[in-house]
Amino acid sequence: MAMFSSRRDFLIAAASVTGVSAFGLSSTMAFAQDKKWPAKLIRIVVPFPAGSITDAMARLLADNLSKSLGQSVIVENKGGANGSIGATEVARSAPDGYTLLATNSSSITGNPLIYKNSPYKSTDFAPISLVLDAPFVLNVNAEWAKKHAIDSVKDLVAFAKNHPSELTYGSGGVGNLAHLAYAMLSNDGGFKATHVPYKAASQASMAVIAGEVDTSFDTLASVPHIRAGKLKALAVTPMQRISQMPDVPTMAEAGFPNINVTFWLGLLAPAGTPADIVDKLYEHARKAMSVPAANTVLSAQGTIVMTNPKDFATRITNETKQLAEVIKRENITLD
Repeated sequence: MAMFSSRRDFLIAAASVTGVSAFGLSSTMAFAQDKKWPAKLIRIVVPFPAGSITDAMARLLADNLSKSLGQSVIVENKGGANGSIGATEVARSAPDGYTLLATNSSSITGNPLIYKNSPYKSTDFAPISLVLDAPFVLNVNAEWAKKHAIDSVKDLVAFAKNHPSELTYGSGGVGNLAHLAYAMLSNDGGFKATHVPYKAASQASMAVIAGEVDTSFDTLASVPHIRAGKLKALAVTPMQRISQMPDVPTMAEAGFPNINVTFWLGLLAPAGTPADIVDKLYEHARKAMSVPAANTVLSAQGTIVMTNPKDFATRITNETKQLAEVIKRENITLD
């Protein structure tokens, strides 16, 4: 029996018999090994800082996916440019199921439309699962609302019309979904308002509380401040009232049915990731988010939905079309 001093010698010998190059045989063997996914560590890139709700979701997923897949899953925070830096890295990664993106709707459906030279588009990703669907709350500074007798959305619109460009609103950045929602409201309401962008949604919320700006579309993280009397909630964006604030009307009830914007958090992979890996990730992610801890952490921000890859892709397509109209009309661009 022939003895081989190394794996390389074995491959060369095999090549001489089969006519297949050592490189080709090695690649074939590697491909066969890759079919046993997951065979190595999986990274979930979060394009926002640690401590954000997206980061919390990703860490819940990572902990529970590690257990169910029997493979290490880690989270890497790569923030910047409203989520574009981390999203770009994932879009350019190998579509092999080992690099994933946990992000929000703005980074996928908004950024590619707003940045003139966006390095990626929504179709550069394979949707795995929409994890959380969350409403916006139209808030105003409570003292400011009392001073100007603002008790409803119609009162706010009337004030804005009677005081051209005096109304100020904050958001988590230019092109952020909250910014676009307010642009939709100003268009439908026929008024102009001054947008003040912040680096994060939490900063915009604090700015409304402090009276730096008058109003904003905020997340459910604002509920404690509403209950404390620092903010006044005028309406919520879903078509149905929400359990966290059942007495607050919807934007449709307030006379603005087009403002039904909600934001999502989801899990995606690079486009071209094999469908069987995407499906397996979806099933394991669905199990991962069924644990009590997931409900405890995320239910205060919205509803855990775990939409399947096909329906998630449809949501992204429809939302991209909706936002494209707003962005074009408002001429919102970034370099």
